[in-house]
Amino acid sequence: MLTNEILLEQAREVLDLEIEGLLAVRKRLNQSFVSAVQLMQACSGRIVVTGIGKSGLVGRKIAATLSSTGTPSFFLHPVEGAHGDLGAICANDLILAISNSGETDELNAILPSLLALGCSLISLTGSDNSTLARMSVVNINCGVPREACPYNLAPTASTTAVLAVGDALAVCLINCKGFTETDFFKVHPGGSLGQRLKLYARDIMHSGNVPVVSDAETTAEALRVLDRGKMGAVLLVSSNNGLLSGIVTDGDVRRAVCNGCLEVDRPVSEMMIRSPLHCFEHQSVAELIDLMEQRQITVLPVVDQDMRPVGIVHLHDILGKGSLKFTGGQFT
Repeated sequence: MLTNEILLEQAREVLDLEIEGLLAVRKRLNQSFVSAVQLMQACSGRIVVTGIGKSGLVGRKIAATLSSTGTPSFFLHPVEGAHGDLGAICANDLILAISNSGETDELNAILPSLLALGCSLISLTGSDNSTLARMSVVNINCGVPREACPYNLAPTASTTAVLAVGDALAVCLINCKGFTETDFFKVHPGGSLGQRLKLYARDIMHSGNVPVVSDAETTAEALRVLDRGKMGAVLLVSSNNGLLSGIVTDGDVRRAVCNGCLEVDRPVSEMMIRSPLHCFEHQSVAELIDLMEQRQITVLPVVDQDMRPVGIVHLHDILGKGSLKFTGGQFT
């Protein structure tokens, strides 16, 4: 029986070997990676990921990550492909083939058929001189110095490296395509965030004890209401008609203090942000996320058609970090 110390030491050695592999791949990244991202971004069809064995398992994860981050993708098993599943592939699809050796018979056997369909081929291999690499338009060399397996046989460090490169491709495509949080929620409807996305401002807004004060009040009174409200903002309404006229946020107060211009005895109307960004009760949560993301804000007043404040929405409530919880089809 191995001692705890020996087990921990072996675990650390495995992690060190996998880190070594990742660093080797990182150092080797070159124009091939850039070209792969550009081809994938320009693809008008789908990214078809293929591989067998451990490479196939990694390929399934890469395909899932791509699909969930704005790049339509699916996994094709090479053997199933040779028995009819190639019929799911179109000429405008792009193939992402994975094989550490680049000499996997079952995979290489279907490459001529894939190319005959008019598809471009990108490969992730451990050898630039392999059959798979030579048949590819672009090959990203994911070779590692050695496997973490004590016999240097079981795919360990090599599969970790390929998985990491797949993540790098997906993240670069997120940035290239401008894929947003809202886009992410739209393709994750089964999670709590996806459930929130289907709702409207009226469903998630705080409507009780909304921090509101007249714009004729002093800054000191407005700050007291802001502090009691614990929403990070206080809404200001016109002393004449009660319609939304401004907002003061925690950030506004902080900047005023830093600039030495916070005068608590002056009317709050002198420091408030006039005609603030706002939303209406009927607007969807998806719209609110887009709006808040574009303006880099976390608090949004909700008004009725007359511009009278009826609530306030905080980004944390949309993202599930606030007091609202989704349970059994309703918020509590």
